[in-house]
Formats: sequence, structure tokens, C-alpha cells
Amino acid sequence: MTKSNAVNRRQFAQLGTASLAVAAGTNGANAAQNTNGFPDTQQIQPVGGSSLNKSSDQVPLAPPNDQPPNLKLPEVPKKKIGWAVVGLGQLALGQIMPAFGLCDLSEPTALVSGHPDKAKTVAEAYGIEKNAIYNYENFDTILEDDRIDVVYIVLPNSMHAEFTVRALRAGKHVLCEKPMAVSIEECQRMISAAEEAKRKLMIAYRLHYEPLNRKVMQMCDEKRFGQIKTFDGSFSINVEAPNIRLAAELGGGPVGDVGVYPINAARYVTGEEPVEAFAQAHQPTDDPRFREVPESVSCVLRFPSGVLANISCGFGTHRNDFYRVACADGLIELTPAFSYNGQRLMTHQKSNADSHSVVTHHEIAEVNHFASEMDHFSRDILEDRKPRTPGEEGLADMRVLAAMAQSIRDGRAVRLNE
Repeated sequence: MTKSNAVNRRQFAQLGTASLAVAAGTNGANAAQNTNGFPDTQQIQPVGGSSLNKSSDQVPLAPPNDQPPNLKLPEVPKKKIGWAVVGLGQLALGQIMPAFGLCDLSEPTALVSGHPDKAKTVAEAYGIEKNAIYNYENFDTILEDDRIDVVYIVLPNSMHAEFTVRALRAGKHVLCEKPMAVSIEECQRMISAAEEAKRKLMIAYRLHYEPLNRKVMQMCDEKRFGQIKTFDGSFSINVEAPNIRLAAELGGGPVGDVGVYPINAARYVTGEEPVEAFAQAHQPTDDPRFREVPESVSCVLRFPSGVLANISCGFGTHRNDFYRVACADGLIELTPAFSYNGQRLMTHQKSNADSHSVVTHHEIAEVNHFASEMDHFSRDILEDRKPRTPGEEGLADMRVLAAMAQSIRDGRAVRLNE
């Protein structure tokens, strides 16, 4: 410390001592006699203000204990909901398990896997007890495990219905990945099982918990740009073998995997259920990846209001991920629309000055989709609310998927009530 600094600090401390004396009501004579050598405090005038003897009537300039007066502390949840993750594949390990670290109300407490060594490693990484590791054979014994409140089904599509029903019968709430199942009958059975068990069933439509897709829903509900006329949505990726997405017996194929995203989006932006579907599929004979499932599928959905939705999906192209809502007075565009992050929302509307469109980029802070949907479901359970995306949401999409499959088989447009 230099000498000049020491003097400055001593003077600062001395000034503070004098100020405290004034604040405590010390009379002018005592203050004038202090050994610090400062003049009578009654004569000290702050720049542009009144004398210090009025400071007790003024708002403090600094918060007490150097803490902002409106500092918001994090909410301490009374209870965290315990989650069992069923199926430790790429989605579970790459997205779901890491997302628990961003959750406020959800924590992983159990694992279910057919690979014990992998499950043990994952359990150690996430602090899950060894006796909370289950396999598909002893799965039903989760009935006796009070650490588990929710079961998250992250299995191949063909296994969704079986393990959802088993989890519900074991007294657990269920979050099931989409597509909900592989048939309308399976979806109905899952919904009935939840009603019988008096437990909640939610389908993992993560975009219903993502702020930019939520913003589009709001714009469309408010008719921000007038009546909706058409919807165009596409989601395609390039899938390399081996991959369960390419296996028909596991419920594979592009429609239930990536196609369900634009299908669901067409439903949530219109707020309607389609009445007719006309679909076509391409299954190349010169690519062994597509021996059992189509490479690409395209479909036109007709809605009661007259909106036409053009849907496309596939497993054989570079990633293609967007939707556009064409309205009477503007255009809403989200691209990418269905990815885990990076959504970009633009709206276009007519300019009063010229014929060009006014383009607005809507900036909204990102959230982790999986943490958002898991905490939403945990709060539903804690507050006994109906989930935003219940089993009925998955059933509605399955009706569309079934109509599309029939349209492809029959080569004609299919009414959804057939």
C-alpha cells in the first residue's frame, strides 16, 4: 500500500466517523471538537443538496449489507419429483439425463435398462442408487419403490404402450415419448389405464413447452395476421443404418418419428383437427436402408376451416426443419422449428410505404426443452393439474398417422372418421 493510498483511506474512514456522529444526533460542539480536524458538521454542505443533519429523513443511498432491496431469491421446492428413465438410448443419454441438472422440480431417482453395465455407469454419473436400477423383466417391482413418482418412457415406439400401461398399473405417473404408440387402439388403452389408475399421462411434445413455438400458437390464436390460409411444414434427416428408426417391427419410419412434428404443429397453429388426409410415400428399391420403411412421405391435410397443410418428412436428405403459416395479412416462419435449440422466428407483413414486406425477428430467450417439459409435468403432479399435452393429444396425432397410412395403401384421400 502506498503512503498516499493510506492517507486517502484514513481520511475516508474519518469522514465516515464524522457522518456517523451526525446521523446519531451528535451536537455541533462535540463534532467540532473531534480530533480528526474536520469543521463543525452543521457547516458541511453536500454538493447540490441540503445539510447532512437532514440525512435521517432521506432514503438511504446504499442498500443495507450491500444487498439490493428487491433481490429475488430462488424458490426452494417443498418436494422434488422422482423420475425413472426407461430406455438408455441416444435421446435419454444425450438430452434427457443432462437436462435434469437444469430442473427445479425433477430429479432422476431410478433407471430401467436391458444393459446392466451401461445402467450402472449412468447411475454412478447421476448419483442414482444401485438398488434403483431395474430391467425389463423386474420392471413391475417399481410399485414398491417410493423414490419413483414418474416414469419416462424412452423406448422404441412399439414398446410405448406396454410399458406405459405397466407403469400406470404400478401406481406411477407417465411421460411417454412420441409418437404415443403404433395404433389408435394402443393409444386408447394407455388413456384408459391412466384413468383406471388415477394417474397422469403426458406425451412428450416438448415444443409445447418451448417459448418460440408457444409464441406462434399465441399469434395464431389471436389471428395476429388475419385468417390462416395454408401451412407448410417439413422435417427430414439422413438416417444411417443400423438404427431402430429403419425397423418396421419397432414402429420405425419417418412419419411417426419426424413427421409427427409438422403434423402436430399444423394442429396447434390452426387449433383444429384435420378432416381429410391424402398421402404418398417413396420407398426406393436401390437403397437397402429402406427395405422396411419409406424414405420419404408427403401429405396434404384438410382442416374444417379450409386450411390446407402440406406436410413432408423423410430419412434420406440433409436436415430440413421448418414450418410457415401463411395468413391473409402476413406470414409466420419458424426455422429451425423442431430442433432441440436454435429456433428462429420471423414474421412478414405488408409495409404501408411500399410493396415490400416488413420482416420482424422475434428474440425470445431459449430454454432447455426437456427440462421445461419435465418440470411442467412435475408441477402438474404437485398441483394436481391436467398436463398441457395429455394422452388425448397423442391419440389425435395417431388418428392422422393412421389415415395417412391408409391413404398410402389405398392411393386416395381418406376421411379421418373412416
